Amino acid sequence: MDRRMADLLLASQNPGKLDEMRLLAEGLPFRVIGPREIGITQAPDETGASFQENARIKALAYARRSGLLTVADDSGLSVDALSGAPGLFSSRFGGDGASDIDRNELLLEKLRGVPPERRTARFTSAVVVARGKEILFEVEECVTGRIAESMRGEGGFGYDPLFFYPPFGRTFGELSRAEKDRVSHRGKAFGRLRAFLAGMGNVG
Repeated sequence: MDRRMADLLLASQNPGKLDEMRLLAEGLPFRVIGPREIGITQAPDETGASFQENARIKALAYARRSGLLTVADDSGLSVDALSGAPGLFSSRFGGDGASDIDRNELLLEKLRGVPPERRTARFTSAVVVARGKEILFEVEECVTGRIAESMRGEGGFGYDPLFFYPPFGRTFGELSRAEKDRVSHRGKAFGRLRAFLAGMGNVG
């Protein structure tokens, strides 16, 4: 590995999200690291009123603690029949300690009896780049679909097995990683992020 490459911190404690972010950042002129690799094991409180605000909070908090160029993503699933829930609370849906399966089962229970045409939903990803106290770049992307009536597929993480994407006729859990990255909220946001970071080259 080229030791002259600057470090890029991906600010997430979520293993599934971190793995996906690492793959989306492959090929950039940076040495990509996660928080635990440098001893950061606690995430900041997400007190924002939007995905963008929470992404800013995380990017700035991790950037200050690490001293590194930092990328943070805040994302979630908004279901129209639930007035936008779980939304900002997607990762906490079902309470502390709930697993992905627990959250998916709770979502299915809340949508029991709701017909397919009313199960519309969207994934949102807000991505922010920060260094020190300064925000250098931010972007937000969405993808629309609907909630399936049962979990399908072993791929992805979180709500992916329930998020049915009509153009492909499958849930995100049934897509290959390449298929998902091409159309997903995070894949589109990271596409724009990559263009920004590529322009930075090896600037530290």
